[in-house]
Amino acid sequence: MTGRVEGKVCVVTGGAMGLGESDCRLLAREGGKVIVADIADEKGKALAAEIGAEYYHLDVTKEASWVTFLAHVKDRYGKLNVLVNNAGIVIPGTVETCTEEQWRAVNAVSTDATFYGMKHAIPLMRESGEPCSIVNMSSIAGIVGVPYVFAYAAAKGAIRLMSKAAAVHCAQNGDKIRVNSVHPGGIVTPMTQAVGKQVAEAIARDPRNKPSVRGTTPGQPDDIGYMVLYLASDESKYTNGAEMIVDNTVTSMEGIVP
Repeated sequence: MTGRVEGKVCVVTGGAMGLGESDCRLLAREGGKVIVADIADEKGKALAAEIGAEYYHLDVTKEASWVTFLAHVKDRYGKLNVLVNNAGIVIPGTVETCTEEQWRAVNAVSTDATFYGMKHAIPLMRESGEPCSIVNMSSIAGIVGVPYVFAYAAAKGAIRLMSKAAAVHCAQNGDKIRVNSVHPGGIVTPMTQAVGKQVAEAIARDPRNKPSVRGTTPGQPDDIGYMVLYLASDESKYTNGAEMIVDNTVTSMEGIVP
């Protein structure tokens, strides 16, 4: 099947690398008009040039930036069909070691940005009258207790329920707008590689730690990208308010999360 999002205007935040890069590549390949939104200008511009997309410098933590950005999308494209709220950061730390600065930084990029994106995208999507989709990137840390990334878990848990609340809101308003969350397990990305050593060291210091469970090999960005593509396309027209877990059984196993 080709052209799965043909003609749809698609915004991906944090689109310059990692999961966002995979989303952008797949959406563009399947006919989407992609806007790569990020603050990593060099990587974002290079990716946009490669896949025939637009790059836009967007600080997702500022509501005013969202207003300006979506006004630009409307002026240039006339509509918005797909919003992938993918931007996020993770800082290792437990409920006792997490600082106020770390808490606010993680939640600004994930929770606040997802709220701002949905708040201002929904009216623009409604104007088009076309089937639209919002995909919010959560994590398995938003499903089960992951103690070593406390702020991240809190943010991803919030995104899970924010997505459901927004989905019900749009459905009850009669909007053609679906809202779903995606919950990756361990995916190899620049972000996870950057914090992996810190998390591993924290786990190693914990006397309660158990050996890693077999069968939970890391996934690749496209494992999530294809789920995002499905949710962005009209193939998922009856999927709304759902939490799509992509983790190769991690949350289905008894015991600690590796």
